[in-house]
Amino acid sequence: MKVRPISFSNDSCYLPPLRCPAVCRLDPYDGLPESYLIHGGRTPNNEISPSLYLLTMDSRGCNRKLTVRCKEKELVGEVPGARYGHTMSMVQSRGKTACVLFGGRSYIPAGERTTESWNSVVDCPPQVFLFDLEFGCSSAHTLPELSDGQSFHLALAREDSVYFLGGHSLTSDSRPPRLFRLRVELLQGSPLLSCETFDTGISISSAIITRTGPTHKYIILGGYQADSQKRMECSTVNLDEKGIHFESLEPPKWTQDVIHSRTWFGGSAGEGSVLLSVPTEGRPSQPDMHYFYQVCFQTKG
Repeated sequence: MKVRPISFSNDSCYLPPLRCPAVCRLDPYDGLPESYLIHGGRTPNNEISPSLYLLTMDSRGCNRKLTVRCKEKELVGEVPGARYGHTMSMVQSRGKTACVLFGGRSYIPAGERTTESWNSVVDCPPQVFLFDLEFGCSSAHTLPELSDGQSFHLALAREDSVYFLGGHSLTSDSRPPRLFRLRVELLQGSPLLSCETFDTGISISSAIITRTGPTHKYIILGGYQADSQKRMECSTVNLDEKGIHFESLEPPKWTQDVIHSRTWFGGSAGEGSVLLSVPTEGRPSQPDMHYFYQVCFQTKG
């Protein structure tokens, strides 16, 4: 694995190091390059960010050194508060696009804190926020089907629908196998949101998902079934006109370090590929090291 330096353009704003933000990829359109939206997250000082950033590629030099541009986007209206462990997705409806934000955790509101619970976190209210990226407008929506907080879940989007899968609830300290389909119609004036509940979800949190091609096919791996139990199985997910479909997938041959580790994390490294990190445990000589693995799934055709 080769690591290359990335620099920021001179007109970029400061992007703090963030843990567990919501990240959403924006496909290239109208001549604009591929870009990423980053919202929220925890800083190294355990502060929770409310900011929204847009990250785009500025240039790629002859030595393949990448320069990116980071801009903070201002939102107006019903703006989501600071949070982490949430998701963002893009939906398309009637020729328009919008960003959907859902879930996450934050600190107990200042007026409700006590000495014992000053640094305690709670699941954010189960509201859905819609962003209009062109004008920076944000609106909050409450649906009866989304009655509990949800964090560290997965979100998969196709056209006007977003599927929320799994996640952890602080209230019940559980990972119920929840699966919701949120449909967004971007009507002239106010958007129309509807939600449908399914009983085919997966009990999982903090999982990794990677796309396997230009169509809406994905692979889920990693994550946790319980606080001390990793989910070693893998699944394929397919989104089509009829809905969402799951199938079991034979997992890789995990190494002993992966099998016996208590924690693991990572992210997509391209189509059908995942970069997985496992911290060293029980080795006094290597207290701050991580092992990195590239997990690749071959696709037919």
